[in-house]
Parts: sequence; C-alpha cells; structure tokens
Amino acid sequence: MKATIIQPPYSRDVSYSDEYFQYKVDLLDKCTEEADIIVLPEYSDVPCATSTKEETLFYHDKYMDILMAKCKETAKRCDCLVFVNALCDIDGNYRNTTFAISRDGEIVGKYFKKHLPPLELEVLKLDSDYTFEYSEPYVIEIDGLRYGFLTCYDFYFYEAFARIAREKVDIIIGCSLQRSDSHDAIEIMCRFLAYNTNAYVIRSSVSFDETSDICGASMVVSPYGKVLENMRGRFGMATVEINPEDKYLKPAGFGNPDAPHYEYIEYGRKPWQYRIGGSSVICEEKWLKYPRVCAHRGFSKVLPENSMPAFGAAIALGADEIEFDLWPTKDKEIVSCHDRELERVSTGKGYITDHTLSELEKLDFGVNFGERFEGLKIVKFEDILRKLSGQVIMNIHVKPLSMTEKYPEDIIRKIVDLIRRYDCEKYVYFMLETDIQIRQFKKIAPQIPVCVGHLEARPWEIVDRAIELGCEKVQLFKPYFTKEMIDKAHKNGIKCNVFWSDDEKETKEYLELGIDTILTNDFIRISNVVKK
Repeated sequence: MKATIIQPPYSRDVSYSDEYFQYKVDLLDKCTEEADIIVLPEYSDVPCATSTKEETLFYHDKYMDILMAKCKETAKRCDCLVFVNALCDIDGNYRNTTFAISRDGEIVGKYFKKHLPPLELEVLKLDSDYTFEYSEPYVIEIDGLRYGFLTCYDFYFYEAFARIAREKVDIIIGCSLQRSDSHDAIEIMCRFLAYNTNAYVIRSSVSFDETSDICGASMVVSPYGKVLENMRGRFGMATVEINPEDKYLKPAGFGNPDAPHYEYIEYGRKPWQYRIGGSSVICEEKWLKYPRVCAHRGFSKVLPENSMPAFGAAIALGADEIEFDLWPTKDKEIVSCHDRELERVSTGKGYITDHTLSELEKLDFGVNFGERFEGLKIVKFEDILRKLSGQVIMNIHVKPLSMTEKYPEDIIRKIVDLIRRYDCEKYVYFMLETDIQIRQFKKIAPQIPVCVGHLEARPWEIVDRAIELGCEKVQLFKPYFTKEMIDKAHKNGIKCNVFWSDDEKETKEYLELGIDTILTNDFIRISNVVKK
C-alpha cells in the first residue's frame, strides 16, 4: 500500500492564510487513486501561526467546513483513508483532534491529543479535562490494520511508547506542527517510536522555509527504524510504498527466538525502579481542580491519625489531599506524627526528637486510639512516599523545632531528596509556620509550593506574609480570617486552605466565602458536602 504525506508552507504572517490554505486544497486535488493513506498536518484549519484564541477561532471558522468537505471528497475520489487534524467543537469547548476519514468519506475515528503544551492550555484554552484521567491508547481498526495516533507534543513522551506497543498497532499517524526542533532531532524521535512499537510512523507537518533545518520533516519510517522518506523543509507531498505486514523481529536475548523489540523489553521491565505510574496516578498539584478536601492526618475520625490506614482509607474514598506532620528523629530519620510529645499518640514518653528511629519503632502508635489498632508502628516519611506517591496531593506540615531559629538544613535537604527520589515533586506542597523556615525551604526547593501557616503572634497577617514571601497558598486558622483576606489572597494568585471543619453547615459557609481547600478529620462527611 502507499502512504502520502502532505507538507504545506507555513508562516508567522496570517496574511498568507488564504494562499496557504488553498495550497493545501490544491495538493488534495492532486492526490490520485495511487494513495491508500493521506495524512495532513496538525491544525490544518489554521494555515498560519496565530497568537490569540480569538484569532485562531476566526480562521478555524473560516476554513473548517471547506477543509472537511475537501478531505471527505478526496477520500471518496481516491478510495483512500484521510487523516486530518483540526479543532473540534465539543459542547462549546474545543479539542485538538485528528479525524480519521474512511474511503466512503465518513468520519470513523477521532483522536484527542493527550499532551497539550502551554500555548494550547494557557492561550487557546483548549479543553483538557480528559487529559487528567486514565485512558488507554486510542486505536482504530480499518480493513484489518490497526492505527495508533500521536499528535506533535505527544511524540516527546517516550514512556507512552511501550503502552502503545502493547496494542500491536500497524501504523501510527502523526499530525504535527512542530516548529523548533531540527529535522535530525525529529527523525530520531520517529525512528525510536517506530522501532519501539514495531509500526510504521507516518508523520505530516508544515514547513516555514524549504532551506530551513527546523520545522517540516514530514516523514515515513518503517518498523526497522529505517527512514523511507524525510521531506525536511520541502513544500508539497510525497508518496511512499509501505508493507504493514512486514514486522521487525530481533533476537530476544542471546539464544532466544526472534521477537518484537517491545516484547523483549517487556520481559525485564521494572517500572518501580524509576517511575511512579499506572492508572492510580492523579493529575499534579498544579492542575488538580478546586475546591478540594484535605484529609487532616488522614481519615483521622475513624482511624489512628498519621497512620498508613488513615491515609489509605482517605485515598480509597477519593481524597484530593492528605495532610500529615513531619519530625526528625534523634538519628535524623524523618517520621510522621502530629505531636512532638509521645504520650498522647503512643506507649512512649518524652519527645520524638529525643529518640532514635529504632527506639520509636518499639513503641505502639495504635493502641491509644483503640485496642483493635494495637501494633501500629510509627510511619516513616519514606513509607508514605513509597506507597502513595502520585495518588494524592500531600500537604506536608514540617513542624518547627524552634519558632525563632533556622531549621536544620541537612534535614530540609533530606526531606526534599526523598520527595525527588519518589518522583513526587509535582504532588506535594509544604505547610510551614515561621518566616525563617519558609525562606529556607524556598531557597533549597523553589519548585515545591509553600503554604503559609498560622502564627499566634501575627494571626491576621497571614495573607500579607504569603505575598511578601512569594508563597502559593495560605492555611487560614479559624476564626482569624475574613472574606476580604480570602479575596486579597486570590487577587494575588494565592489559594486558601482552612483549618479545619467537620461540620456540614460550616463547610458550606467556607465554600461560599471562597475557600479552596477544606481540611477535615471527618473526610467522608465533608467530602459529600464539597462534591455537591
């Protein structure tokens, strides 16, 4: 069978839009029955670079109907499949969409781009809710062949290739608008993709300039990783003979039968060694929606506070966040417990900070809550990260050892290093009380958000402190806040937690005031209010 890739000219000057759109239409008219597959670039409905959502939608509205009619007509006239990317209006929200058009001129599939860059999220404001939920690779089967899809930015996420490979796709359609990487870099990505998925990669893009080494690079690559065509900057189209039944098999280790590359790799895969993963991973702190419920010390109403059962129960019930407290032990291990004193929460006496980890592990941290919890041990921070990274946002209250002195820098670095080790930087924020401590954490780990905590001596200054210190959140302490303080925080891009509420009526009042996150001990009761 033969695949045709179309590479039209592209400009930053929108005055060329009519000319370049017509160029695309003319190329479709030149396609013949020789083609079995035709692939067009990303944003084929927007022929030149736009700078605003309004401008983008103007050209989409102008060309979309013409584009789709021409693609359907071409599919029927040439008796071929046509894959074209454009915006798709879904209930008033737009998605970056690759349309699969059958030989009969019918839309038989829609692939929604899975990875949206800042331009699409922040400028075009495209619908992205679907990208924050687990989904399998999108695959459609036509005439006995399995088609997978990637769009532009999707090509960068190599960790997805192994999952696509499991779908045993024959051809991967790549509509692109990549405008910065070199032709050689794009070729590396496409060869790597084809080799790892044992599929043909058919990529169509646009070109700024026929002599430029960036943009362009529409290409066809075989499962062997061999480039059959790379148009580089050339305007026009190219047609390539492909055989989707020709799969690359390699020795699966010395002395073993031949197998696809991905099957050989799958045999020894150990993702727990390098990435959190799987459908249990939620979207990161930056993107998770508000309002939220934060399970204070876990589901501490019914289970021992700051324990793995309390954290696990809250997450299983759908908690957006869990809150817990950290202390260093005498031998500088990091453990989770609210009180510095041991008497209330354990069978021990004295301060946590005056005991080694091995001494603390001999104590019972469950029996004081109830006999049925006898035997629970103190939880290490690393235990929480190892089991729960990526499954929940963690509100980490680093308890101050002094209200006037600096926090030990080696302990800060140990906390941050553990977060990094478990790939959890995007799922945590620090709750810190003293200005000294906030400045320290901001300097050592500026990429991790900080929530400003309550100071008894300055309760009404919490929002001003957050603004001054460049913090992302405040944890308001009732009753020391007003609607005006919440509004001021929001005006300065600061999210507002409230500590705490276990009462439905009070929770509703806080939400009406504009509170973003409710800390609660009675998770299910308060969660039901917030969800409504």
